[in-house]
Order: sequence, then structure tokens, then C-alpha cells
Amino acid sequence: MGKVQEIKASVQEIKETVQQEIRESDTGQQIVEKSKKGFFHIVFGRTGVIILLLVIQAAFLALEVLKLQERAIYAYGFSILLSAAIVIIVINRPGNPDFKLAWMVPMTILPVFGALLYLFVEMQVGVRLVNTRLIQVGKVLKPYLVQKPEIQEKLEADDKQMGNLASYVAEKGGFPVFDHCCVKYFPLGEDKFETLVEELEKAEKFIFMEYFIVAEGRMWNTIHEILKRKVKEGVEVRFMYDGTCTVSLLPHSYPEKLKAEGIRCKVFNPIKPALSTTQNNRDHRKIVVIDGHTAFTGGINLADEYINEKERFGHWKDTAVMVKGEAVRSFTWMFLQLWDFDVKNDDYDKYLNVELPVLEEKTEGYVIPYGDSPLDDENVGELVYMDILNTARDYVHIMTPYLILDHEMITALTYAAKRGVDVKIIMPGIPDKPYAFALGKTYYPELLRAGVEIYQYVPGFVHAKVFTSDDRKAVVGTINLDYRSLYLHFECATLMYQVDEIEKIEEDFQETLKKCKRITMEDYKKEKLITRFFGKVLRLFAPLM
Repeated sequence: MGKVQEIKASVQEIKETVQQEIRESDTGQQIVEKSKKGFFHIVFGRTGVIILLLVIQAAFLALEVLKLQERAIYAYGFSILLSAAIVIIVINRPGNPDFKLAWMVPMTILPVFGALLYLFVEMQVGVRLVNTRLIQVGKVLKPYLVQKPEIQEKLEADDKQMGNLASYVAEKGGFPVFDHCCVKYFPLGEDKFETLVEELEKAEKFIFMEYFIVAEGRMWNTIHEILKRKVKEGVEVRFMYDGTCTVSLLPHSYPEKLKAEGIRCKVFNPIKPALSTTQNNRDHRKIVVIDGHTAFTGGINLADEYINEKERFGHWKDTAVMVKGEAVRSFTWMFLQLWDFDVKNDDYDKYLNVELPVLEEKTEGYVIPYGDSPLDDENVGELVYMDILNTARDYVHIMTPYLILDHEMITALTYAAKRGVDVKIIMPGIPDKPYAFALGKTYYPELLRAGVEIYQYVPGFVHAKVFTSDDRKAVVGTINLDYRSLYLHFECATLMYQVDEIEKIEEDFQETLKKCKRITMEDYKKEKLITRFFGKVLRLFAPLM
């Protein structure tokens, strides 16, 4: 009995010694705390709850299918009728055929489950309700964006084809063409950040900001401090960011924090634990409007990697433009439409009928800021790109982070190259999403055989969304060459014609080209077999990526 007591005492002494050492060791304590915190954050945090609820919904659909299979004869007949009906519905719905094909795959492999999933995900009223509200707000805002006939007529006299494109964007997109504005191009995020800070400091009436990604760091913290100071000076500040930020970048309560500081804040389309196509409709725009006379757009978000303050995927190549003058009204219009889609009233006149200061420099040529909504049936973003490709005479030069193309865009790219137009595409050398990069490479053979030249940026990642053509046209904005940008996201861009800054945009393309490696068919054939196979499999689901 005495030995047992001695052993227990020894064990207790060792236990107390270990616990004391852990308490006295900051490193040990931090490891334990961080492990607990990380585990509980993943399992019990907002992200974990969302994932769990999505899994539950998918499991519910699977269980319903299993129940039907218990009565095999009836289930088989039902599955045939249901799948046939859904296939007929899908084929006859308007829209891109690639999206229809993406739905055909699960309905062919898992007929009942695929059909039920389609009904559950697609046949919801949420999208229609949001689009109805956006249309209503658009009608109220429409009088503020009226095309001046004299500008349209002058453009048509200069270039009939470009006049037709401007007419299309105005009639179908609702965005007019402007002249005598000022445009400045930024070849890097650092350049835009410096100028943005300077312009924000000049704000006197209002600041509107709309971004896809916002993350704590030098860039956002610097801007945040300016916004708080401007609020105290009496400047109205509105800040809107996409709901994906609430998953991992910003806490769910972040809007309340900003509101307590006097900054009006909204989260667009928060992530919800529901299987719905509305989850795909992200606000991918990057817009800043200052006092109604200065605006910024482009690919640059509010995170430190965009200004190379933080290294992710090597050197981060991104671009933006600043617009001054009457064309800024279109960006103000875009911001207010999304901001007000869930409210009924706003005093639009004081934001859209502002007195514009006299510009020190007026750019020759024409500027068309425009947006694209995934909820209407008009793919303005893609059709502007295709128009540039189809009317180019000498060259079309493109920078894009992703290359996930539908049949129409492949045809436009290859046809331009086949008829002798110099088509060059700069892609990342270090991708941010390996699966998207593997998928993008599946398009290389068809493009290369047609004469399209593809380059990869050796120093790192290209996030720029740029088109230049014939020293006459350029687009800088948020619109990637992938399905999500062209069909699923809210996007924006600036189309320029005969603007002096186009020369600088093309110069930047040529300088970037010097840091790139040209991709050949031999390079593609050297890709690992598993990478090529994986990419081809993913291509079945390309419209969803």
C-alpha cells in the first residue's frame, strides 16, 4: 500500500511540474492557446457554421434520392420523367450554352440528384427580387445618366464603328459616352495608392468606396485613418464591401465598428448557409468616388499584396485608372444603385448634380465608364471585349489573371489572330489558384494553333484586367476573362477611345512583356500529365469556377 501511495505522489509531482513549466513558458502557453483558438474558430466560427449548413442541405437532397430508390420501379420512372423535364427546361432557357452543359453533367451521372439540385438551386425567387429592385433604382437614377446627342454624333462622325459600340453601351447598359475628361493610368498598385491617398485628403463633401476585398494592413489602415478624420471634418463617407470578406478577412461585426466611427457601411450579399445561385453574384467592383468629380477603378483591392507591401505569389502586377470630369457621374450612379437596392429613398441630386471644378488638363478623345450586372440578360463586359477583338486592325494586347473562356470568346480571339491581328495575352507566372491555372492551360493549344501569343509573367502574379488595341482603344477595369467576371459578378470598367493615356497603357504592356516568358506548344506538352488531365476534367465545370 505504501508503494502505491509513493507512485501516486510521484505521478502527481510530475504532473504539477509539467503544468508549472507550461504556465511559466510563454511559448508553450501561446501554442496551447493558439491551437484552441484556431480549432474553435474553424469548428464553431461563422465559416464552420456556413460549411456545416451547406453540407446538411446537400445531405438532405441525397437522403431524398435514397428514399426514392427504396421503391426502385417508381423511382426509375420518376427519375426518367423528372430528368427529361429538367433537360427540356435547361435547353430552352436563355443563356450561355456552357452553363447548360455544366448542369447536364450531374443530371446525366446522377439523374435524380442532379435534377433535384437544379430545382433547389436555380428555381429560386431571390435573384428575380434583387434584379427587380435594381431595375427600380435604375429607373429613378436614369435621368442623371442621359447621353448628350452632340457627343454621340461627334463620335460617330469620327469613327462610325466606335459610335456603334458607344450606342450599344448607352442603350443596353445605360452608360453614356463623355468627352473632355481627364484620365490617369497607374501601372502598379503602389502608384494608385499614393495618388488615392492624396485625393482622399482633398475630399470636402462625400467619399464613396466599393471594394471586393478588404484586409487589415498598411493600405487599408492608412485609408481608414483618413476616412475617420474626414468624417470629423463633416465629409459624408460611405463604404461598401463584398460579403466574402466576412468569411475570413473581416469580422462579422466590422460594419458596426465603422458605423460607430461615423462611416456608413454596408456588406453586399453576405455569405449565407444556403445552396443558391445568388451566392455567385459577388460585387467584384473596385470604385472610389470623391465629391462627384474624381473616381478610381481597376483591379486593385484594399489589401497589402496589391501594393507589394506583402508578398503573395511573387511580385503583384496590377493596374488602375483615375477619371476626372463629367464621366465620374457614371461611377457615382453605379455605386448608388447597388447601395440603394435594399432601401427606398436617397437624395440623389446632391451626388449626381455636383458642380464640377475646372480641369487643369482635359484629355482629348472619349471616355465610357460602364458596369455589368449578372442579373440582366446583357453581357456588356464580354461584348465590349469581343467588339474590340472583332474590329481590331493591327493588335489587341491583353492582361488577365484567369483564362476560362466560353465558345464565343475563343472564337473572337482565334478569329482575330487568324485574320492577321497581333493578339497577345499576358498571364501570371505564379498563379494564386493552381486549379484555375490548370484549367486555363487547357485553352492554350487551340489559341496557340490559331496564332494567339501567350506569355507568363515570370516575377509573379498578374491581377490586371487590361485591353489595348491599335493605339486607339483601351479598357481598364475589374473584368477578368473568366465566367465569373463575364456572367456572375457585378463588374465595372473604363473604355477609352483616342485618349492620350492609351499610349502609356500600351507602353506598360510592352514593359511587362519584357519580364514574361512566351509559351509554346512544346511548353504545353511538357506539362505533367496529371495537370493536363485535371484541367480537362475541370473544364466540364468551367462555368462554375
